Amino acid sequence: MRVKCSKGFTLVELLVVITIIGILIALLLPAVQSAREAARRTQCQNNLKQIGLAFLNHEQAQGYLPSGGWGWRWMGDPNSGFGRNQPGGWAYNILPYLEQQSLRDMGKGKTGTALQNDLVVVHMTPLAVFNCPTRRRAIAYPYTDDFGNGFEGFQNLVDVPTPPKAARSDYAANGGSMGHRAPEPLDENGNMIQTLEQGQARTSFYTNFNGVVSETSMVIMAEIRDGTSNTYMVGERTINVDSYYTGLDPADDNNIYVGCDLDTIRWTVISSSGTGDIPLQDRPGVFSRGNFGSAHPGAFSMGFCDGSVHSISYSIDPFIHRDLGNRKDGNPIDASKL
Repeated sequence: MRVKCSKGFTLVELLVVITIIGILIALLLPAVQSAREAARRTQCQNNLKQIGLAFLNHEQAQGYLPSGGWGWRWMGDPNSGFGRNQPGGWAYNILPYLEQQSLRDMGKGKTGTALQNDLVVVHMTPLAVFNCPTRRRAIAYPYTDDFGNGFEGFQNLVDVPTPPKAARSDYAANGGSMGHRAPEPLDENGNMIQTLEQGQARTSFYTNFNGVVSETSMVIMAEIRDGTSNTYMVGERTINVDSYYTGLDPADDNNIYVGCDLDTIRWTVISSSGTGDIPLQDRPGVFSRGNFGSAHPGAFSMGFCDGSVHSISYSIDPFIHRDLGNRKDGNPIDASKL
């Protein structure tokens, strides 16, 4: 008599196998996610390394670190050089040192609407080096005209239609520990500057800051008296999670290339009680106008004036964080131990 043997799985055996596979996936998934985040963090730090080297190459070529520009009502101008006559901010000024000379030169030699149309293209041109891969891709995001006078009320773009998109950045330069500065630039009589000629005719400039980038700044290395390895230069900035893709965060509504603004500069202002511009991890519903921080868990990345990049804990002592933003306070800091 022959006995037939079944070669298949019983239902119980199949359920056991499925359960084991599920457990293995559950165990492996956090490790995979952690590895992916580690890779994204490394890419983010590489971005800051490139930006930091562009800052230093700018300093070598021009004799000073990139200017913060005039204010949030001004786009960069390809015909206005790199110093105090340049209305555009630090990101616009370092483009040639990021191998983006052609983008920096868009509109060069042109005037009027022809120049403005080219600057709109710049306004909407993203660069991967300016975006943290943990947070968002390097694409143009929705843009809203807040003022109805040109877009964003830009004084050098009032005659062109509001574009639907804007290129945004996840990084900000160090404005120092003395106070926020997102100006509408004024002339010596207190009147708002409305033309390039007015702005370039100024003879007095804002100097009441102790960081490395601010309105019309031209900081030289000799002014970083605390040492380049002990002073922030540029790093990640915190943004409301709900507004990553909308442009509705008031400190993340503009494009990369504008002058001094909450979008382009952050600060390390700390009160005597230890509160203020402490670094923050991105959170839903939390708007931040002046803080450094990031989308990464545990720590954010900062580039220093010597070109190095450090991972900084969100729990860093607020007074050390403040002093790292001040280029000339004289307080001793060992950045290698951060």
